[in-house]
Amino acid sequence: MTERFYLYDDIEQTKTRFVSFMGENQRFDLAIMSTSRYYGKQIVLDMQSNRLGIIGTDDLEEPGYLEFAFNLSEEDAEDLRSFLYEVIA
Repeated sequence: MTERFYLYDDIEQTKTRFVSFMGENQRFDLAIMSTSRYYGKQIVLDMQSNRLGIIGTDDLEEPGYLEFAFNLSEEDAEDLRSFLYEVIA
């Protein structure tokens, strides 16, 4: 059997916020994790779609980022973006 090659194997304390809210067209069930990794960005997991993104304010300002990362329409992405500006900024 070959030896496993790890790039890293760290254990870190995280702070996780679970939040659910209704947008105009859909419900969002999110886990938002804070960690010292990723240069201050948050790990945002959409538990309905099983999609996640590592998101900071720069990503919220990037056109089409949330639409792509979470497979959302422009309108639904705006609901999510508006919420994330409140909790990430």
